Amino acid sequence: MNKGISEEESKKRSNLTRIRRLLRTENLVTNRNFILLLSFIVGLLSGLAAVLMKNLVYLFHRLISENLQISSASLIYFTLPLVGIFLTFVFVRYFVRDSISHGVTRVLHAISRGDANLPLHHTWSSMVAGSITVGFGGSVGMEAPIVMTGSAIGSNLGRLLKTNYRTTVLLLGCGAAGAIAGIFKAPIAAVVFVLEVLMFDLTLSSIVPLLIASVTAATVAYFLLGQGVEFSFTISDPFVLRNIPYYLLLGVFTGFVSLYFSRSAFRAENLINRIRNPWLRLVSGGILVGTIIYLFPPLFGEGYSSLRHVLGGDPLQLAGHSLFYPFRNEFWVFASYLLLILLLKVYAMAFTNGSGGVGGLFAPSLFVGGIAGYLLVFVLHHLGFGEISSRNFALAGMAGVMSGVMHAPLTAIFLIAEITGGYQLFIPLIITSTISFLTIRSFESHSIYHRRLAEEGDLITHHKDKAVLTMMNLNDLIETDFITVHPEMRLGDLVKVVAASKRNIFPVTDEEGYLLGIVMLDDIRHIMFDKDMYEMISVENIMHVPPAYVYLNERMESIVSKFEESRSWNLPVIDKGKYMGFISRARVFSAYRNVMKEFSEE
Repeated sequence: MNKGISEEESKKRSNLTRIRRLLRTENLVTNRNFILLLSFIVGLLSGLAAVLMKNLVYLFHRLISENLQISSASLIYFTLPLVGIFLTFVFVRYFVRDSISHGVTRVLHAISRGDANLPLHHTWSSMVAGSITVGFGGSVGMEAPIVMTGSAIGSNLGRLLKTNYRTTVLLLGCGAAGAIAGIFKAPIAAVVFVLEVLMFDLTLSSIVPLLIASVTAATVAYFLLGQGVEFSFTISDPFVLRNIPYYLLLGVFTGFVSLYFSRSAFRAENLINRIRNPWLRLVSGGILVGTIIYLFPPLFGEGYSSLRHVLGGDPLQLAGHSLFYPFRNEFWVFASYLLLILLLKVYAMAFTNGSGGVGGLFAPSLFVGGIAGYLLVFVLHHLGFGEISSRNFALAGMAGVMSGVMHAPLTAIFLIAEITGGYQLFIPLIITSTISFLTIRSFESHSIYHRRLAEEGDLITHHKDKAVLTMMNLNDLIETDFITVHPEMRLGDLVKVVAASKRNIFPVTDEEGYLLGIVMLDDIRHIMFDKDMYEMISVENIMHVPPAYVYLNERMESIVSKFEESRSWNLPVIDKGKYMGFISRARVFSAYRNVMKEFSEE
């Protein structure tokens, strides 16, 4: 029986090897064409995944709307998000058994680890969990789960074919681009997202596969979902130059709204995560989300239907199904209502994710931006300032907040233009996005995606030196062939150790392995042949403290700085005081050159 199983496995492996060789045979396809073929496959699969997720969310919404009557201030708004978070929590805890929240940050972390490997279950688990959360009204978006899904498709395809790190990262990026292109039908924004947010370098070898993947995914979405854009929008009020000062003001306003969004999201999620018991956290967070959505129904789900009311010229519908509906025509009441929606969307999103839901911040940032843009122009109109298009301002606000929150102005500009067809508003989109980005950069140097990784030193950036150092692993560089000595040993015993060693450094440890100091060969060179000193001098008399210590969890950038400051060629590595080995300057820079060569290869 076992023999039969092993033979079957052997045949499978043999067939897979043949496939790899066939695909890589120079007579059939060059290496570059091989990557282009893979990018097409990844784009196709990620596009299908995006379409499937959209249909799952639509299915949940349809089942709910057909079987439940949602009336004014209905308790359904309170109950459904809580049910969705509960179902997602159970699915993740008992079926997936792995954390799948914060999809984009996890993708960035996989790249920074130096392997770009994402678990196979991410090819479906994030999509299913996100569909449940959003489908039942969780106040998050589909984008992070689908980016994780597409990235996992690319990563696992690369791992299956045993491609090198650089190719695997590129396929991962193709999956992310395909996911964004498929979910939004926005291929240009998808490519720019990978370059801006995932920190890919803009090279010919990367841009072409990304374009192929994104266009393929967008084509799949158009073919299966129709030709329409996410927000059907007709430019009835063209951009006029005299409104530029207002768009400058909107850029500053959305910049500060983005700052509020980013900091409040971290604050709210940290607050809910203080509850250690996961079931209590689920109930507490679910009740908070349900309460917020019950009082402010536009926060139900992604919020795109509310944005369509704003862009369609019927913003008073935002008060529908709420306790504020009878007062919708009162200026200050409705303005206060819009402000509360803007402020509470962030908490609804953070509590949804923190209590067990799975979703992204694309949709919440677009929602907050649209409301922010309309709120500002609503107040300006009331105060008698100019004839400004409310719909154009809402569109520009969407771009402004997304630009600020994600630190990705180009992504915001192209995404808004593509999902609305509003290419005529390129100038106000550019103005608002750029000013918003510059505003928030004065207070936050990293985006909401990058902040956690930056604090841990795991962020890959466009700075190649830092990026290469981030990808290097200390554990791969530790040398352990140094002979340890003890402080009570005599010089004669140390000389015997020196004779048996190929090294000129000797770590001094106690019986429990704690590092006490080091002895260099130069320290004993002048006395090592004086036999009269063999019993008179102990290791304790000649050992000294190393110029610096390297800690097992230390960042490579910090290690390089220690080599430069100490001017040492070898430094000891310790873990909670215990000796682990040495790391050498030569080995660090040799590994640096190897990684840089692979990192920079065209």
